[in-house]
Amino acid sequence: MERLAAERDFPIVGPQVGALLAVLTRAVGARRILELGSGFGYSALWFARSLPVDGTVQLTEFSPAALDEARVFLERAGLVHKARFHEGDGLATASELSGPFDIVFNDVDKEHYPEVVAPAVALLRPGGLLVTDNALWYGKPADPRVTDEATEGVREYNRRIFAHPELLTVILPVRDGVALSIKRDQAS
Repeated sequence: MERLAAERDFPIVGPQVGALLAVLTRAVGARRILELGSGFGYSALWFARSLPVDGTVQLTEFSPAALDEARVFLERAGLVHKARFHEGDGLATASELSGPFDIVFNDVDKEHYPEVVAPAVALLRPGGLLVTDNALWYGKPADPRVTDEATEGVREYNRRIFAHPELLTVILPVRDGVALSIKRDQAS
């Protein structure tokens, strides 16, 4: 999968973030994971490997070809039974699913990042994680001169997760930045 991503110049989370996703899955005892933007299933494979036998990862992806590739990769790994595939817009799919989820993984197009916060928080269980790739976005959000749509999306997303009263957030400087937000329970 990594070789395919390199050949196509297709963005994947890579092995460092993949390992982090695996650790987080096990650390929170995740059984239900929702991916918003799955590509050809690289991160889903890391999640599926770490889920218990009865765990599931819901993949969402615009591209039917990428979703088919994800299915093939998960089949080859013997993990397709842990996956559910949803073709189309991840945010639209999320509005049709019922929670709670233990983890919501956000890797949609960057300009849509701010739109993820409200539905993700609504779908998470207390103690669940909202995990977002590319939260540092090559350092562009820290530079006020950079105002392209993707950078503005990441910048606004980061503002929202840090200001959200139901989230406790940190950004880890792993690869291109991973934002981790835990949904507070009512007492915290």
